[in-house]
Amino acid sequence: MADLNERDTKVVQYLSEAYGKEKELETSLEAHIAMTTKAPYKKRLQQHLRETKAHARGLERRIKKLGGGGQLTQTAVGKVMAVAKGPLHMVRGSGEQEKMLKNAKTEYFNEHEEIATYLAIETLAEKVGDRETAILAKGIRREEERMAKFLEGQIKSLSGAVVSEEVPSAQRKAASGSRRRAAPKRPAKAKRARKPARASRR
Repeated sequence: MADLNERDTKVVQYLSEAYGKEKELETSLEAHIAMTTKAPYKKRLQQHLRETKAHARGLERRIKKLGGGGQLTQTAVGKVMAVAKGPLHMVRGSGEQEKMLKNAKTEYFNEHEEIATYLAIETLAEKVGDRETAILAKGIRREEERMAKFLEGQIKSLSGAVVSEEVPSAQRKAASGSRRRAAPKRPAKAKRARKPARASRR
Protein backbone atom coordinates (compact mmCIF):
# COMPACT_ATOMS: atom_id res chain seq x y z
CA MET A 1 0.00 0.00 0.00
CA ALA A 2 1.33 3.43 -0.96
CA ASP A 3 2.13 5.94 1.76
CA LEU A 4 -0.87 8.23 2.20
CA ASN A 5 -0.77 11.88 3.16
CA GLU A 6 -2.88 13.15 6.06
CA ARG A 7 -5.82 14.09 3.85
CA ASP A 8 -6.11 10.74 2.09
CA THR A 9 -5.47 8.82 5.31
CA LYS A 10 -8.49 10.44 6.93
CA VAL A 11 -10.71 9.95 3.87
CA VAL A 12 -9.68 6.28 3.60
CA GLN A 13 -10.38 5.81 7.31
CA TYR A 14 -13.96 7.06 6.93
CA LEU A 15 -14.55 5.11 3.74
CA SER A 16 -13.23 1.92 5.35
CA GLU A 17 -15.58 2.34 8.32
CA ALA A 18 -18.50 2.74 5.93
CA TYR A 19 -17.36 -0.28 3.93
CA GLY A 20 -17.26 -2.43 7.06
CA LYS A 21 -20.80 -1.37 7.97
CA GLU A 22 -22.10 -2.15 4.48
CA LYS A 23 -20.62 -5.66 4.58
CA GLU A 24 -22.09 -6.22 8.04
CA LEU A 25 -25.53 -5.14 6.79
CA GLU A 26 -25.36 -7.51 3.83
CA THR A 27 -25.46 -10.44 6.25
CA SER A 28 -28.13 -8.81 8.41
CA LEU A 29 -30.39 -8.07 5.42
CA GLU A 30 -30.09 -11.63 4.16
CA ALA A 31 -31.29 -12.89 7.55
CA HIS A 32 -34.19 -10.42 7.63
CA ILE A 33 -35.27 -11.29 4.08
CA ALA A 34 -35.52 -14.95 5.08
CA MET A 35 -37.83 -13.98 7.98
CA THR A 36 -40.08 -11.59 6.04
CA THR A 37 -43.46 -12.82 4.81
CA LYS A 38 -44.94 -9.45 3.78
CA ALA A 39 -44.37 -9.34 0.00
CA PRO A 40 -43.83 -5.58 -0.62
CA TYR A 41 -41.53 -5.35 2.40
CA LYS A 42 -39.54 -8.41 1.31
CA LYS A 43 -39.18 -7.06 -2.23
CA ARG A 44 -37.83 -3.74 -0.96
CA LEU A 45 -35.36 -5.50 1.34
CA GLN A 46 -34.10 -7.55 -1.61
CA GLN A 47 -33.69 -4.36 -3.63
CA HIS A 48 -31.81 -2.70 -0.79
CA LEU A 49 -29.54 -5.73 -0.42
CA ARG A 50 -28.51 -5.19 -4.05
CA GLU A 51 -27.96 -1.50 -3.30
CA THR A 52 -25.90 -2.37 -0.23
CA LYS A 53 -23.63 -4.68 -2.22
CA ALA A 54 -23.20 -1.96 -4.84
CA HIS A 55 -22.32 0.55 -2.12
CA ALA A 56 -19.60 -1.77 -0.81
CA ARG A 57 -18.14 -2.24 -4.30
CA GLY A 58 -18.09 1.51 -4.90
CA LEU A 59 -16.40 2.16 -1.57
CA GLU A 60 -13.82 -0.55 -2.16
CA ARG A 61 -12.92 0.91 -5.56
CA ARG A 62 -12.54 4.40 -4.12
CA ILE A 63 -10.40 3.18 -1.20
CA LYS A 64 -8.03 1.38 -3.55
CA LYS A 65 -7.87 4.36 -5.91
CA LEU A 66 -6.78 6.55 -3.00
CA GLY A 67 -4.04 4.04 -2.17
CA GLY A 68 -5.73 2.24 0.69
CA GLY A 69 -6.78 -1.38 0.98
CA GLY A 70 -5.27 -2.85 4.13
CA GLN A 71 -8.08 -1.30 6.16
CA LEU A 72 -10.62 -3.55 4.44
CA THR A 73 -9.54 -6.48 6.61
CA GLN A 74 -11.80 -5.07 9.36
CA THR A 75 -14.72 -6.26 7.25
CA ALA A 76 -14.32 -9.81 8.53
CA VAL A 77 -15.00 -8.62 12.07
CA GLY A 78 -18.22 -6.88 11.00
CA LYS A 79 -19.49 -9.92 9.14
CA VAL A 80 -18.77 -12.21 12.09
CA MET A 81 -20.75 -9.86 14.35
CA ALA A 82 -23.67 -9.84 11.92
CA VAL A 83 -23.70 -13.64 11.63
CA ALA A 84 -23.70 -13.93 15.44
CA LYS A 85 -26.75 -11.65 15.64
CA GLY A 86 -28.72 -13.63 13.05
CA PRO A 87 -30.03 -16.38 15.38
CA LEU A 88 -31.04 -13.76 17.96
CA HIS A 89 -33.20 -12.00 15.38
CA MET A 90 -35.02 -15.27 14.70
CA VAL A 91 -36.40 -15.40 18.25
CA ARG A 92 -37.53 -11.79 18.42
CA GLY A 93 -41.12 -11.06 19.38
CA SER A 94 -44.04 -13.27 20.20
CA GLY A 95 -45.63 -13.34 16.75
CA GLU A 96 -44.80 -13.07 13.06
CA GLN A 97 -45.79 -9.41 12.75
CA GLU A 98 -43.82 -8.42 15.83
CA LYS A 99 -40.67 -10.14 14.53
CA MET A 100 -40.91 -8.15 11.31
CA LEU A 101 -41.59 -4.97 13.28
CA LYS A 102 -38.49 -5.46 15.42
CA ASN A 103 -36.42 -6.10 12.29
CA ALA A 104 -37.80 -2.94 10.67
CA LYS A 105 -36.87 -0.92 13.75
CA THR A 106 -33.31 -2.30 13.62
CA GLU A 107 -33.06 -1.52 9.90
CA TYR A 108 -34.40 2.00 10.49
CA PHE A 109 -31.73 2.57 13.14
CA ASN A 110 -29.01 1.28 10.80
CA GLU A 111 -30.19 3.48 7.93
CA HIS A 112 -29.92 6.60 10.04
CA GLU A 113 -26.47 5.59 11.24
CA GLU A 114 -25.44 5.22 7.60
CA ILE A 115 -27.02 8.54 6.64
CA ALA A 116 -24.89 10.21 9.32
CA THR A 117 -21.80 8.32 8.15
CA TYR A 118 -22.16 9.36 4.51
CA LEU A 119 -23.06 12.93 5.43
CA ALA A 120 -19.79 13.11 7.37
CA ILE A 121 -17.81 11.58 4.46
CA GLU A 122 -19.45 13.93 1.97
CA THR A 123 -18.69 16.99 4.09
CA LEU A 124 -15.12 15.89 4.86
CA ALA A 125 -14.44 15.22 1.19
CA GLU A 126 -15.80 18.62 0.16
CA LYS A 127 -13.65 20.36 2.78
CA VAL A 128 -10.45 18.72 1.49
CA GLY A 129 -11.28 19.05 -2.21
CA ASP A 130 -11.97 15.35 -2.90
CA ARG A 131 -14.86 15.79 -5.33
CA GLU A 132 -15.03 12.11 -6.41
CA THR A 133 -15.47 10.87 -2.85
CA ALA A 134 -18.04 13.59 -2.12
CA ILE A 135 -20.14 12.57 -5.15
CA LEU A 136 -19.95 8.88 -4.16
CA ALA A 137 -21.01 9.59 -0.57
CA LYS A 138 -23.87 11.86 -1.63
CA GLY A 139 -25.28 9.24 -4.00
CA ILE A 140 -25.19 6.52 -1.35
CA ARG A 141 -26.68 8.84 1.28
CA ARG A 142 -29.69 9.55 -0.91
CA GLU A 143 -30.38 5.83 -1.34
CA GLU A 144 -30.15 5.33 2.43
CA GLU A 145 -32.60 8.20 2.96
CA ARG A 146 -35.11 6.63 0.57
CA MET A 147 -34.82 3.31 2.40
CA ALA A 148 -35.30 5.02 5.76
CA LYS A 149 -38.46 6.69 4.47
CA PHE A 150 -39.82 3.33 3.30
CA LEU A 151 -39.05 1.73 6.67
CA GLU A 152 -40.86 4.53 8.48
CA GLY A 153 -44.04 3.51 6.68
CA GLN A 154 -43.42 -0.16 7.41
CA ILE A 155 -42.98 0.49 11.12
CA LYS A 156 -46.37 2.21 11.24
CA SER A 157 -48.03 -0.56 9.21
CA LEU A 158 -46.47 -3.40 11.19
CA SER A 159 -47.30 -1.76 14.52
CA GLY A 160 -50.95 -1.81 13.47
CA ALA A 161 -50.61 -5.45 12.38
CA VAL A 162 -49.23 -6.38 15.82
CA VAL A 163 -52.29 -4.81 17.44
CA SER A 164 -54.61 -6.78 15.13
CA GLU A 165 -52.70 -10.02 15.74
CA GLU A 166 -52.23 -9.84 19.51
CA VAL A 167 -54.74 -7.43 21.07
CA PRO A 168 -58.45 -8.41 21.28
CA SER A 169 -60.70 -6.02 19.40
CA ALA A 170 -62.61 -5.17 22.59
CA GLN A 171 -59.38 -3.80 24.10
CA ARG A 172 -58.38 -1.60 21.19
CA LYS A 173 -58.68 2.16 21.44
CA ALA A 174 -59.66 1.85 25.10
CA ALA A 175 -58.77 4.75 27.33
CA SER A 176 -55.52 4.10 29.18
CA GLY A 177 -55.73 3.67 32.94
CA SER A 178 -58.99 4.07 34.75
CA ARG A 179 -62.04 5.16 32.86
CA ARG A 180 -62.93 8.78 32.99
CA ARG A 181 -65.35 9.54 35.74
CA ALA A 182 -68.41 11.54 34.94
CA ALA A 183 -68.11 15.10 36.15
CA PRO A 184 -70.30 15.71 39.22
CA LYS A 185 -73.44 17.57 38.41
CA ARG A 186 -73.73 21.02 39.80
CA PRO A 187 -76.58 21.47 42.26
CA ALA A 188 -79.50 23.21 40.69
CA LYS A 189 -79.94 26.77 41.79
CA ALA A 190 -82.93 27.27 44.08
CA LYS A 191 -85.60 29.24 42.41
CA ARG A 192 -86.42 32.47 44.11
CA ALA A 193 -89.94 32.65 45.44
CA ARG A 194 -91.95 35.21 43.64
CA LYS A 195 -93.17 38.10 45.76
CA PRO A 196 -96.94 38.41 45.90
CA ALA A 197 -98.15 41.18 43.65
CA ARG A 198 -99.26 44.28 45.50
CA ALA A 199 -102.89 45.18 45.19
CA SER A 200 -103.29 48.22 43.06
CA ARG A 201 -104.70 51.26 44.86
CA ARG A 202 -107.83 52.70 43.46
